[in-house]
Amino acid sequence: MWSSFALYTLIFLYVGATLVWAAFGLYNGWIFYLYLKKRKPEVPFAQTDLSWPHVTVQLPIYNEANVIDDLLTAVSGLEYPRGKLEIQVLDDSTDETTRRLKSAIGALQKQGTPISLIHRQNRDGFKAGALQAGLDVSHGEFVAMFDADFRPPKDFLLNLVPYFDDPDVGMVQARWTYSNRSYSVMTKAEAILMDPHFVVAQPSLNADGSLILFNGTAGIWRRRTIVDAGGWSDRTLTEDRDLSYRAQLKGWRFEYAYDVICESELPIKI
Repeated sequence: MWSSFALYTLIFLYVGATLVWAAFGLYNGWIFYLYLKKRKPEVPFAQTDLSWPHVTVQLPIYNEANVIDDLLTAVSGLEYPRGKLEIQVLDDSTDETTRRLKSAIGALQKQGTPISLIHRQNRDGFKAGALQAGLDVSHGEFVAMFDADFRPPKDFLLNLVPYFDDPDVGMVQARWTYSNRSYSVMTKAEAILMDPHFVVAQPSLNADGSLILFNGTAGIWRRRTIVDAGGWSDRTLTEDRDLSYRAQLKGWRFEYAYDVICESELPIKI
């Protein structure tokens, strides 16, 4: 026989959970409304004769030997004035990845690629710590970031850097796509779960003037924005979301480049 306290507790939890899901449903309904009514068309930037600024590309790596070759090939092929580009491989690995990186980076340096390896002896701050350590010794006015499983197109920098002609823009996020979407039922399900964020939510919120997120990779930051917002912090597991909110609350504007896509790989195993 249920006691009155247990019964009322159960009812309270049930009603509370129902209200939470109802609020979540209303929020998604609002996002879909923005998508249908307010999403502005993407207008490609015309190529200009602007003086290209110095850009730092950061590649945070941790024990990812199986994907680094493709990553380095894609990043070394980025079309951008070589005198205005530096590539930092931020390696926190504890396995054979570091050895393979040293060999691959040495070969790229001989070919004239402006790339360097920054290997930390500890993982203080994890990814946020690695990004901040690289930022402290970088020279770029703008900082692009790619995780190990991403393959930026050759014109990635040329397409995104012009957004920063507007001095109020602090970050530009590109759209993710997936090279192995059709690999298995699992990757198809992952893509279905991810698409609402990158295809519906981000462009709709951006068109509405609402806050959007840097998703940790496939984007470019204005260096001054990162510094002004207090830098990368390891106080949270979602350092990208944390810095996004801090920067926008400081008054910086973010842009979502829907038509600029960056290919990645979805996990194929649970």
